Amino acid sequence: MTHASAQLIGDRSHQCDATATYTHNGARAYVLCDGIGSSDAVRAWTLTAARHADAEAGLRAVYDSYAAEPERSDQYADVPNASAAVAVTAPGKPLAIAWCGDVRAYVFTLSGTLQCLTADHNMRRVFRGSRNLVTSYLGATESDDQRKARYGHPAIETATGPAKACRLLLASDGAYEPLEDSARTLANYLGRSPKQAATDVVTAAVEHAGGYADNATILVADLPVADSRE
Repeated sequence: MTHASAQLIGDRSHQCDATATYTHNGARAYVLCDGIGSSDAVRAWTLTAARHADAEAGLRAVYDSYAAEPERSDQYADVPNASAAVAVTAPGKPLAIAWCGDVRAYVFTLSGTLQCLTADHNMRRVFRGSRNLVTSYLGATESDDQRKARYGHPAIETATGPAKACRLLLASDGAYEPLEDSARTLANYLGRSPKQAATDVVTAAVEHAGGYADNATILVADLPVADSRE
């Protein structure tokens, strides 16, 4: 199994995205966090958050941990937040995805089909409003029921991927949005090695970002069929 990540800072003052992988007892987790804001504190916070990985259980534990921080009860407190997506593979089990915010998870099959497994947590999804206003994120304090009552989706959502071999793609909004906005097909950049594919996507994203380029971050991993073992 091979994987790689790539990121470009774009026009931001700081690189506030982070990726990580972790393997334990045959299971492997892949994480991408997209920090909201531009500061050293956000960058450090997302790097820490990226080390937690276990699909829904892991993401929910991190969500609850940050939600319990006393300073987050103050709506005016200046504390960092991040969108996050976690993907976990384990022998005999399908690919498991959990996310909050507008980080996306895709799978690219051997037949050349690209499928998005996530649905963005932002106002564009809820009220056809601004895609830049996220409706769930690490650092929020609301429960699933509270988020669902307000926005129609829980704080954390989950999905499963195909049982067949595929290529996993975790992408920040700074990576996928410029390509969508310029009517380019993301799948066209995924045909080479994981490292080259990740590099090609973020390079194209920054080149086609228009007047302002956000942080662009990609994690690419080639996954075997679900019942294989490493």
